[in-house]
Amino acid sequence: MLLIIDDDIAIQTSLSLLFRKEGFTVRVTDGPFDTFDLLNEEIPDVILLDMNFSVDTSGADGLRLLRRLRERLPAVPVILITGWGSIDLAVEGMKLGAKDFITKPWQNDHLLQSVKTALNLAQPTGVSPSRQKLDQQFRFDNIVGEDPNLLDILMTIGRVASTDAPVLITGESGTGKELIAEAIHQNSRRKRQPFVKVNLGGISSALFESELFGHVRGAFTDAKIDRVGRFELADKGSIFLDEIGDLDSGSQVKLLRVLQDRTFEPLGSSKSRTVDVRVICATNRNLDEMVSKGLFREDLLYRINLITVRLPALRERPGDIPGLVTYFVDNLKIIYGRPDLRVSPLAHKWLRNLSLPGNIRQLKNLVERTVLLSAADELQTNDFERNLSQRSGPMPSTLSRTSGLAFPDVDSMTLEEMEYQMIQRAMVFHQNRVAKVARALGITRFALYRRLEKFGIPYTTEE
Repeated sequence: MLLIIDDDIAIQTSLSLLFRKEGFTVRVTDGPFDTFDLLNEEIPDVILLDMNFSVDTSGADGLRLLRRLRERLPAVPVILITGWGSIDLAVEGMKLGAKDFITKPWQNDHLLQSVKTALNLAQPTGVSPSRQKLDQQFRFDNIVGEDPNLLDILMTIGRVASTDAPVLITGESGTGKELIAEAIHQNSRRKRQPFVKVNLGGISSALFESELFGHVRGAFTDAKIDRVGRFELADKGSIFLDEIGDLDSGSQVKLLRVLQDRTFEPLGSSKSRTVDVRVICATNRNLDEMVSKGLFREDLLYRINLITVRLPALRERPGDIPGLVTYFVDNLKIIYGRPDLRVSPLAHKWLRNLSLPGNIRQLKNLVERTVLLSAADELQTNDFERNLSQRSGPMPSTLSRTSGLAFPDVDSMTLEEMEYQMIQRAMVFHQNRVAKVARALGITRFALYRRLEKFGIPYTTEE
């Protein structure tokens, strides 16, 4: 049963017709007295609560009723319906336990999906299943591991994938956030539709609107033709917004609007377009801390984190390292035509105890590098040690006068290896200060971030 609490007869009628058409049993009340009279007789499965249901339009009445509802019915999901003037109150409502907030005028499809998602997530969970059972239910083809924490995560994403609930994936660099995002899409009802990946850390604020929302011809000097933005490309499918913690405040405001009402205007156009898209975000930053410092919008955080998944660092699940190594080696057998390639038991044991601050990405790079540079089919501990030390060995004493960076001898390594060495040594020399490292290497910070991610070099994102 769906309970609608709103004092506007037009809203009551409109919502009742919408949900009854979808097969819901609907009850309607117009304030706290009627609501608790009804609750004495029956318990709803989900509640739609308007923030302003009396002559007082501040929303305070709605928050008071929400508190009472949460105290009496802590397991029943509550979805707030609010106007633009009540966004701050809606955020306060989310803190009090509301599952979502919908802005007026609402889109029927979005509202229906929000209610269905809340109902789905309210269902009790069972005992964490085995990896075998999870693989029978869902598609987790490229995710390797049997650690209990990982299995809980897979169970969660398998459960929410069929909904349109926004998911925020957190965790250190190299922990596999993109793979989790892809798994959510592949197990959703949108799996045959586009999955669009956007690295927000690599998009400048000047290009943000054009990249995400597109532009029309003549919108700016170089806009020779119309361009479709990422959100429109992802219509009916999913969009993965990686490094969302790197967005500046202006871009956060622009993103918030499309996430709230699913509409946007291409740059240079005054015509709104509607988009139907599932949003998945990821970051290696602490967004709660950023909110407290005023660096990230609280209303945006509540819009993207209905479901939050924290990926454990590889050091938190060392038992999965042998399986990951085997997975990488099996793939490399095919790629490099070496069917007898394998890793010795002692090497497996050594890798399991290895410190890998770059997590899965660093492990993958180490394995591939070792395969490329080792002639033997059975990889031993010393093969991995040799290749690990080449990446983390002592710095040469000869330093450049201009940047303080070591310059390797000709023919001593490949261009990619040299790039890795230069970046790693620059990070050490400049004490991991990304801005200084980027200037020393003559690249932008965003370009440096991409390379740090590529090579699995640990770093702390600068404020």
